[in-house]
Amino acid sequence: MKLDLTYTWEALPRLLQGALITIEVALAAMVLSVAVATAFTILRAGSNRLASFAIDLYISYVRGTPLLIQIFIVYYVLPRISFDLPPIVAGIIALGLSSAAFTTEIMRGGLAAIPKGQIEAAKSLGLSQSAISRRIIIPQMFNLILPPLANEFTLVIKATPLISVITVVELMRIAQQIYNANYHPLEVMFGVAIIFFIINFTLTRVASLLERRNAEKLA
Repeated sequence: MKLDLTYTWEALPRLLQGALITIEVALAAMVLSVAVATAFTILRAGSNRLASFAIDLYISYVRGTPLLIQIFIVYYVLPRISFDLPPIVAGIIALGLSSAAFTTEIMRGGLAAIPKGQIEAAKSLGLSQSAISRRIIIPQMFNLILPPLANEFTLVIKATPLISVITVVELMRIAQQIYNANYHPLEVMFGVAIIFFIINFTLTRVASLLERRNAEKLA
């Protein structure tokens, strides 16, 4: 089949509009992911074994089930318990809660890299656990985990096409609308692939720069 890039070029303006929605959804999901993961990390650092067990169980659930099923659960099950959500909100929540499981593990690695002597010194000065977390642990942890967080963001970006199944009009959904009208799916999907590549290549380069900067600081 011959690839006619004219159709790719004609579809580009609408695809870029969809890409903007995709980025906005991914950003919102990542904010939710970081917020939930931060709360999980703080709870894990405490002495509540029940909370730690519940968090570990949640992480195992996310790792052990397909993201598509998680999206369906948020979109179709929550309305049955009086949480009627617009598709885009359901998509953001599903992506954010799924990513939170992996972000929690990233944060655990960052937390382990913080010298314990700093925490012990803070305790000896009489600082409360919340003050230690707010002033010492969390700022250093976020500085250490910025590179893997950027990588996690690329994974969220690549997962956004799945929310098109719940009628969220993002990049993939718009691509489907275009090739259903012009009957040239190959050319349209070629444009989609290029856009995803540019977005994720940029994010990957940012992650590499952050990782190099952290390595220079540690050196």
